[in-house]
Amino acid sequence: LPTEKNVGDMVLLEPLSEESFINNLKKRFDHSEIYTYIGSVVVSINPYRSLPIYSPEKVEEYRNRNFYELSPHIFALSDEAYRSLRDQDKDQCILITGESGAGKTEASKLVMSYVAAVCGKGAEVNQVKEQLLQSNPVLEAFGNAKTVRNDNSSRFGKYMDIEFDFKGDPLGGVISNYLLEKSRVVKQPRGERNFHIFYQILSGATEDMLNKLKLQRDFSRYNYLSLDSSRVNGVDDAVNFRTVRNAMQIVGFMDHETQSIFEVIAAVLKLGNIEFKPESRVNGLDESKIKDKNEICELTGIDQSVLERAFSFRTLEAKQEKVSTTLNVAQAYYARDALAKNLYSRLFSWLVTRINESIKAQTKVRKKVMGVLDIYGFEIFEDNSFEQFIINYCNEKLQQIFIELTLKEEQEEYIREDIEWTHIEYFNNAIICDLIENNQTGILAMLDEECLRPGTVTDDTFLEKLNQVCATHQHFESRMSKCSRFLNDTSLPHSCFRIQHYAGKVMYQVEGFVDKNNDLLYRDLSQAMWKANHSLIKALFPEGNPAKINLKRPPTAGSQFKASVATLMKNLQTKNPNYIRCIKPNDKKAAHIFSDALVCHQVRYLGLLENVRVRRAGYAFRQPYELCLERYKMLCKQTWPHWRGPARAGVEVLFNELEIPVEEYSYGRSKIFIRNPRTLFKLEDLRKQRLEDLATLIQKIYRGWKYRTRFLLMKKSQIVIASWYRRYAQQKKYQKIKSSSIVVQSYIRGWKVSLTSLSSKCLGFCSLRLIKSEDMQKYFLEMKSKMPSLSPIDKNWPARPYLFLDSTHKELKRIFHLWRCKKYRDQFTDQQKLIYEEKLEASELFKDKKALYPASVGQPFHGAYLEISKNPKYKKLKDAVEEKIIIAEVVNKINRANGKCASRIFLLTKNNVLLADQKSGHIKSEVPLGDVTKVSMSSQNDGFFAVHLKEGSGAAGKGDFLFSSDHLIEMATKLYRTTLSQTKQKLNIEISDDHPSVSSIVQQEKCIEWKLCKTQAASSLELCSQLDFVISC
Repeated sequence: LPTEKNVGDMVLLEPLSEESFINNLKKRFDHSEIYTYIGSVVVSINPYRSLPIYSPEKVEEYRNRNFYELSPHIFALSDEAYRSLRDQDKDQCILITGESGAGKTEASKLVMSYVAAVCGKGAEVNQVKEQLLQSNPVLEAFGNAKTVRNDNSSRFGKYMDIEFDFKGDPLGGVISNYLLEKSRVVKQPRGERNFHIFYQILSGATEDMLNKLKLQRDFSRYNYLSLDSSRVNGVDDAVNFRTVRNAMQIVGFMDHETQSIFEVIAAVLKLGNIEFKPESRVNGLDESKIKDKNEICELTGIDQSVLERAFSFRTLEAKQEKVSTTLNVAQAYYARDALAKNLYSRLFSWLVTRINESIKAQTKVRKKVMGVLDIYGFEIFEDNSFEQFIINYCNEKLQQIFIELTLKEEQEEYIREDIEWTHIEYFNNAIICDLIENNQTGILAMLDEECLRPGTVTDDTFLEKLNQVCATHQHFESRMSKCSRFLNDTSLPHSCFRIQHYAGKVMYQVEGFVDKNNDLLYRDLSQAMWKANHSLIKALFPEGNPAKINLKRPPTAGSQFKASVATLMKNLQTKNPNYIRCIKPNDKKAAHIFSDALVCHQVRYLGLLENVRVRRAGYAFRQPYELCLERYKMLCKQTWPHWRGPARAGVEVLFNELEIPVEEYSYGRSKIFIRNPRTLFKLEDLRKQRLEDLATLIQKIYRGWKYRTRFLLMKKSQIVIASWYRRYAQQKKYQKIKSSSIVVQSYIRGWKVSLTSLSSKCLGFCSLRLIKSEDMQKYFLEMKSKMPSLSPIDKNWPARPYLFLDSTHKELKRIFHLWRCKKYRDQFTDQQKLIYEEKLEASELFKDKKALYPASVGQPFHGAYLEISKNPKYKKLKDAVEEKIIIAEVVNKINRANGKCASRIFLLTKNNVLLADQKSGHIKSEVPLGDVTKVSMSSQNDGFFAVHLKEGSGAAGKGDFLFSSDHLIEMATKLYRTTLSQTKQKLNIEISDDHPSVSSIVQQEKCIEWKLCKTQAASSLELCSQLDFVISC
């Protein structure tokens, strides 16, 4: 959080006044801090220089961070808007306003570049992002121009809807343009230029392209290009032209479309070079004629005679009558300029439509939308005309929606947090909007009515009508009105009227209002353009088609703009607003210069001070309990260093401990609300002091740790040195003892050798060792020739030759047996391993428990005894069972009531046990493996077993199953293994003679004997031997 000297959020500025507001902006500007908050609104000051605050590292720094967590930045607002759209599914709009030169266009680029950087990746997503970003250079080239205030001033309003999918990845976009300043095409104020594209194409096009377009590089050859400011410092038009061509290619313009666009641009330049001369007619009237042949006809494919007639005559149609009148030279020049303006304006609209076709979302899924509005700010010039009037009308509407949405957002938060709402007094500019847009008495309505009125219509008659209708309005001023208070106001000329906007009073000259509002293009010129042998020009003038003549008067410029603004306002009200207010620090377009008067003027008409008052009318600061407790917990012993309870309870304990007056704060549902900035600054001062105390404590503890660590290290070093010295001393002592011991040993050995009896014994011992060595060699050679076979069941082993080799002989036998077992196991295939695993499982379950088990050892486990997949008889049954069949066998299902048997097909799959009729193949029962709880059988030599089901399961309604099978051991083993694999639980196999159901059936059947065929004897014997070997291993 900032200090009182340099406040990052103006809501916390204390005291609040216009002077302190400007001073705070100036301090931050001097420290290259160009962004300041007013709550959630970002105020941006154009630095007129590059700052290192837009790098990829900065993007990552602000990514997924809380809005107030870092210093104010446009990236913070962009991230907040994007995360609200992605995570909370709220459509967003970012409104960028400010006067020309304040940095609105750059701000919109930064917003779009940030969103493009933080959203998803991928080839398709990257292509969409690149197209959205590259649409900017194209629109800037055709819609921006150098003005006295800005070298890259947007001369149109732009609103872009960027569409995202549910993951937050961009799908496409839609661009809307508002009120292109087309009058700039034919005339530019002193010190300003025409649109960039004219200069770029003349500077950057190749000679071959210029020849095709009938153009020359010299700007002075074209009347529509001003010469006093044709070059802009620091701007390379040739490089920019290549950038524009590359951007058009990325956006999706075809080569022939690009060529057609440049041909239209060349046609506009050629139109400006057409000159007219008067030619007298028989009736005494002058008729205009084109002086010299112009290359525009060759460029556009228009017949020379058609174009000359369009500039010489005007045809008026009323019902079934046509009247043709001649045009004098002045009217011809007017028609020429009107055609040039319309041609360029329609080309720009077509360009926007074509870009929309390329960047629109290709999928029809539900989309999330983020709108970015870059529109002209409030304009107060020395001479204000129709363009300034409708621009300021648009800003009045934006100010109205800004106040409404800001208050609405504030009120919704208070209601959501259960805080008492305080009514906020503010200036509602709805009365000014009504003065302009009222359908009966509004200025635009009066202007349209005057334009449509028959008879002589001039700007003076329009002003006279305004004086009659709006004279009593408190925000309208005119010397010609009935209101006597302005009769002697010499600052207000007779040909002007003044409106008191929310940003201040603006005086408008009525000259040109009627003509600019009519925005008429003679039908003869439209028809001449439609006859052009040029597909794009023909498409720009569809009303020129004689088959589609429409006598209805086209809508006026004012009514069109009013409808566009109404649509824009309706669109903005459906989205969550985010505001960027741009301010220009000086008129010199220079860095490090801050003009207090200029900034003050912009602060007033942007209503920034009023915005602060609206925000502070209730509570100046609010913060979630968790963040508040985390920041100030060190101020209270009970909350420091860790608070174990709820965050709100911790904040309550903290504020009670600090004895802050209860009227200075309120508890919301999830946030603490602080009324006065002084309370917040008090908390910050206490925190700062506490942090200094904690820092001192940390330093003290660190120093103590440091010196104690040093002491312990020295102590450890002393111990090491002492231990090494003791080691050295003991080594010296040991060497003396060792040398003495060697001397003693040498004397003793000499004494022993001298004894003869000891010599004879030593000789006998050596002979015995030699004999044993020879016997061992002989033993191993004999073992090599007498080794048994590699069969694991071969139990032969050579006898030991010597008694002292008994333990060695047994160990060799054990090692050899293990080795040949391993050799034998390595020969098994995966299928054989599976068979032996099942046989081992059966051994663990039934060996020495079930009398039937020994007879089953030699029988292979086949599983699918019926071969259902090959037998056409069971086709229906095969189709009904989709899973892999593990067992398919015919069993006898025994009725527990009377002991009668019924043949059933027993099927075991991965998940179920199925019983089917043997004759029809119809499935009688289906039991999930999870419902089988136990399999029980007797220990006798019989094939009866019972399958017990879980109580309450669907299959347990008829009770447990009792079966008889020739393959009992195999079926029980596979059922056990399958259940363990699927349910991860071992199936209970109970072998007991205490089951009454099984015992009764056994007694009735007189203990059925199980016999093996003689043909199976050999294979069974081999399998038994192998299994015994595997078990033993």
